[in-house]
Amino acid sequence: MHPHVHVLATGGGLSCNRRGEVDDDPCWRGCRQGFFLPARVLSRLFRGKFLAGLRQALQREPLAEAADGAALSSWLAEVYGQEWVVYSQPPAAGAEVVLKYLARYVHRVAISNSRLRSVTAETVTFAYKDYRQGGREKELTLSGEEFTRRFVQHVLPRGFVRVRHSGLLANRVRAEKLALCRRLLRVEALTVAVAVLAESSPRCCVVCGEGWMEVVRLLPRAEGTCVEALVGEDSS
Repeated sequence: MHPHVHVLATGGGLSCNRRGEVDDDPCWRGCRQGFFLPARVLSRLFRGKFLAGLRQALQREPLAEAADGAALSSWLAEVYGQEWVVYSQPPAAGAEVVLKYLARYVHRVAISNSRLRSVTAETVTFAYKDYRQGGREKELTLSGEEFTRRFVQHVLPRGFVRVRHSGLLANRVRAEKLALCRRLLRVEALTVAVAVLAESSPRCCVVCGEGWMEVVRLLPRAEGTCVEALVGEDSS
């Protein structure tokens, strides 16, 4: 088995209180540049949740009654005392590639028909990418039994929800929250653009060649208009 979860998280959110309730007049709270979450905290949290679930599972098993409870507790304490490794890095290919990759998980299971090369009464041959060799495409032939075993590992149990949404993407008032986020992000983008212009050295007016150009007014952003067009040069 290879249990795993794919998660998409926003790089910020609406301001809220400690209970997670969005403020009446919220503002956008973005994460630090290049920061997603503390990997060490994630590692220790995962370790605690995993071992707690393992303890509960072992206590429910019949063999737990015959096992030495003290030995089990000692072993769990020893494992808990070790640092667990949780590897986390930003996707090098960009967010668009990640979205396209995860979309395949949502709409199909395990393998597409286009990757199947040949099928006989005893074997199945399919294409795969060897990422140890830079994503080079290769072919692999398995017995029908082994291919089926690997395939059914990707079939979700009955009643299991494939995709869940929470936070800004939760079904409740999702449209309103996303619209508010887009509106706040536009204001933030304008603020950043003005700060960049203010810190830059003054430029000579391209019309008269004597005066200095300054940003004198910001126009409200229209749909489909880039920020640069709104804070462009003013030579009046």
